[in-house]
Amino acid sequence: MNIEELSKSQLILLTILVNFVTSVATGILTVSLLDHAPAFVTQTVNRVVEHTIETVAAAAPATIIQQVSAPAPSNQDLVTAAIGADAMRVVALYSAQTGTSTPAIAIGTFLPKSRAVATAAQDALPDELLVEFTDGTHSPASLAHKGKGVAIYGFGNDTVLPKMPAPTLVAASDLKLGQTVLAISSEGSAATGIISRVSDKGIRTTLPDIGTGSAAVDLAGNLIGIASGSAPGVLFSSDIITALLNATTTAATVSADASAKS
Repeated sequence: MNIEELSKSQLILLTILVNFVTSVATGILTVSLLDHAPAFVTQTVNRVVEHTIETVAAAAPATIIQQVSAPAPSNQDLVTAAIGADAMRVVALYSAQTGTSTPAIAIGTFLPKSRAVATAAQDALPDELLVEFTDGTHSPASLAHKGKGVAIYGFGNDTVLPKMPAPTLVAASDLKLGQTVLAISSEGSAATGIISRVSDKGIRTTLPDIGTGSAAVDLAGNLIGIASGSAPGVLFSSDIITALLNATTTAATVSADASAKS
């Protein structure tokens, strides 16, 4: 029989047969050599085989158990983590003229990704502020945009700001009635509630009075809105903050382009 006349299937079967015969012959040869080898060689080979089996047997179940038994975070863990993230972003706002020699005139929430602070617009808020972060550092900020009850303050490009995870701004359309909402009040105490209504006039929750400008977050620590101060539990939606941030970015870009052309 000419091997060139074999089909592909026959060639594959022939290859498997050759490999099988070779493996059997190798095993028989190895056993025969070990029977005639010195005792210390046989002991060494046996130790290597036993150690390999023990290592594989010990490692495999541990990996499987670790993957299967990894517990999902409990509701309490989610609440604790979300409040902790919210607390890190709370900032105290002081007048730039008086600094920290006088009490803070408002509180706000720091938005690291946008390099900005969002708070509820108030008559007492000047255009220039001194922002105090939770790590005790201070940075000057200027009013960048204001509208629909919310004020956005921005920092200079050279200002060094604290590093922390940036929250996602949750759109009002993504909120659900009965959804858990968390907050840190102006006094530093934690508060929990649920969303009771979402409308064009704002977001209503069962949160107590957390202080004008305080942020409210969901269980993931993402920003839902900030307290309007008009009534306990009423929030300005994050949609307003997003619109103001986009307007601020656009205005800054237009200003830079105008300066370049002049």
